[in-house]
Amino acid sequence: MANIKSAKKRILVTEIKTARNKSIRSEVKTAIKKVEAAVAANDKEAAKTALTAAISTIESAASKGIYHKNNSARKVSRLTKLVNTMA
Repeated sequence: MANIKSAKKRILVTEIKTARNKSIRSEVKTAIKKVEAAVAANDKEAAKTALTAAISTIESAASKGIYHKNNSARKVSRLTKLVNTMA
């Protein structure tokens, strides 16, 4: 356990940030699963609606620094491709 006051503060700050990041990552995963479920159900309208929500969530996470911009771009690209290939 840390003895120095600043080190104790860093531990607290890190715990708070970790919880925040975990929550946002979970939101992104849920949004992705909703898109994939709509595609699996062959529901084009639901897939498009879920896609716009997922893109918003992913871009928000990237702007907060939780995901690297290339990581978020890859996720968005894969989801968009998945929805666009629905026939």
